[in-house]
Amino acid sequence: MALAVVVGAGAGAGSIVFRWCIQTFTRLLSGHADYSASPGAAHPHLPWLGPYFVVLAPVVGGLLYGPLVNRFAKEARGHGVPEVMLAVAQRGGRISPKVAVVKTLASALTIGSGGSVGREGPIVQIGSALGSTLGRVTRAAEGRTKLLVACGAAGGIAATFNAPLAGVFFAMELILGVFSAEAFGAAVLASVTASVIGRAAFGDAAFLELPDFHVAHLTQYALFALLGVVAAVVGTGFARFLYLVEDACDWLWRGPEWLRPAVGGLALGLVLLALPEMYGVGYPVLEKATEGGYAIGFLLLLLAGKMLATSLTIGIGGSGGVFAPSLFIGAMLGSAYGIGVHQLLPGSAGAVGAYALVGMGAVFAGAARAPITAVVILFELTGEYSIILPLMLAIVLATAAGRLLSRDTIYTLKLRRRGIDLDGPAPGARIGAQHVGGVMEPLPSPLPATTPLTDAAELLSRSGHGALPVVDDGGGYVGVVTAQAVAEALAEQPDAAPETIGPLAAPPAPVTVGQPLAQALQTLLTAAGTGVPVLDDRHGEPVGWLSHQSALRAVHTSA
Repeated sequence: MALAVVVGAGAGAGSIVFRWCIQTFTRLLSGHADYSASPGAAHPHLPWLGPYFVVLAPVVGGLLYGPLVNRFAKEARGHGVPEVMLAVAQRGGRISPKVAVVKTLASALTIGSGGSVGREGPIVQIGSALGSTLGRVTRAAEGRTKLLVACGAAGGIAATFNAPLAGVFFAMELILGVFSAEAFGAAVLASVTASVIGRAAFGDAAFLELPDFHVAHLTQYALFALLGVVAAVVGTGFARFLYLVEDACDWLWRGPEWLRPAVGGLALGLVLLALPEMYGVGYPVLEKATEGGYAIGFLLLLLAGKMLATSLTIGIGGSGGVFAPSLFIGAMLGSAYGIGVHQLLPGSAGAVGAYALVGMGAVFAGAARAPITAVVILFELTGEYSIILPLMLAIVLATAAGRLLSRDTIYTLKLRRRGIDLDGPAPGARIGAQHVGGVMEPLPSPLPATTPLTDAAELLSRSGHGALPVVDDGGGYVGVVTAQAVAEALAEQPDAAPETIGPLAAPPAPVTVGQPLAQALQTLLTAAGTGVPVLDDRHGEPVGWLSHQSALRAVHTSA
């Protein structure tokens, strides 16, 4: 608890420094507090260049952050969240402390010089690096170090966006990938601490100021549902396009990596010259779109322009997040969609801004497949509770449709392209690559579903396993009964407890003979007993048993 508070305080202070750096470099390189609020204006200190200074700003920024990243922390390149996910999943939560400093400067320079990326990826990586460093300094166990990494991510999101709940769920849903009372408590402490510090520096206002929205007609729910499906297509398309542009930049560039951001900055500068609204994060443009300030054609142009500008910024070696671009793309999509349906159904479509808000969450959910985070963060960023029902509907549909369209999220796709599977074995690991069938042990004798509780208790106590398979009267596999479930049932009042183990049997997540051991271990970690049945690949019947002890046999099997 104490370490979580310290990490939260560090993340809160880090967010203050990071936002100050962004503001400083933006004013220095553009002459404005946020150039996207004054698109096409000249630099006040270089008036003779007119709007053409935006061609040079990314070049100057690239000359500064390119050598910095290449020399001190190459992992600071890109959007940051995948690197944190990898550190937690396969590297014991170890992140170099240099990342916090380099990421702060590189991302601030990228955004300040016109890079069309967001702040969430950098602050997650900065906070996580602080948590990892504190874990190693205090010699915390690996599990606690991973938890401190997640606390750093939660604190960074909370302080930067004034969204303490979103920080907690972002850390648990995307970074840890599991929910537990301990993880939730630690993340809350870090998030609250960081939020208090952030609010002292930035105030307590909602991050985005949007007009009031409400659902006035039931037909709007069908329109919001359709928007969720469309947003999933756009979100997954954005993820694919992002890495397609990165591949193109890799194929075209043949010079030294430290020079790549500066040379590529020329291409980014030409995009900014054609569409200056793409300069930086672009929140003023987003707010104007939600207020109905753009025509439908220009909204679609802004949507396509953001995809290109963000992809180009990442492709040339820039440093920044993809969360804010996802919100921006979703707002443009939702606003355009809202204008369209309002023209078709003027009496029941409702406010255009409501579709923009729902589109923001749905595109992010479709790209990242983090529905809880999407709902909570949109609520906290806007303070709009009146739109929560259609927001939840669209986000869930976008998440489901995104899963059908792509096996990877915008974060995991980056790792898979490098040959890394977060659910698979870590490169060079001595166990994980083997198949379950090679290490499983014989299946324990199953219990009939009609076995009385007292008999099952005796058999479980003598079996050496914390769980046993259960079969029905015909010998068909029903599930597994655990010693914990039997003990809890016996502790209940006699008239409330079942007489047999049938109602207590439940099938765990399936583990099959041909499944990689690394994936099966994830199931084993969440199993209530000390092992899980191994099912036949074709018929789904139990043919063996997997426990941690049998998994360790893989060390000798592979030797």
